[in-house]
Amino acid sequence: MTVQDENLRIPSNDWRAYQGVLSRRVIAFVIDYAIVALLWIPAAVVVFFFGILTLGLGFMLYPVLFAGLAMLYFGLTVGGVKQASPGMNMMGIAIARTDGRPMDFLTAIVHLVIFWIANALLTPLVLLIGLFTDRGRLLHDLLIGTVTVRRDLY
Repeated sequence: MTVQDENLRIPSNDWRAYQGVLSRRVIAFVIDYAIVALLWIPAAVVVFFFGILTLGLGFMLYPVLFAGLAMLYFGLTVGGVKQASPGMNMMGIAIARTDGRPMDFLTAIVHLVIFWIANALLTPLVLLIGLFTDRGRLLHDLLIGTVTVRRDLY
């Protein structure tokens, strides 16, 4: 077994690891977006002063500020050591890849972007899919190859 093989951690097949995950995900989502909204306030102030220093060019950052901040937030937290954002940690859940490799920065961002696109196009279906799939996986989980599990049973 190589060092890389030791880092693989296949998600549990125990049904209890997925019990109540959908409701926990919804609450974690609200917590995380509240945190991102609070982080947006000082970032907006920085962009304001940057806009003044650049004679208005910096103000063009405002349309992408929230999305960029959210991507950075989720990339660093979900793609980090705990494999979960602060909201997910509070709810006792984490994201795992079905192939056993740990989530990385880029995979976490792609997961988030596909979530946004799926919600923009298929809003009610994104959550409804979770009611009918194994392990409560949502559309973006199926496309990326991830699953959300309870940390205490992972």
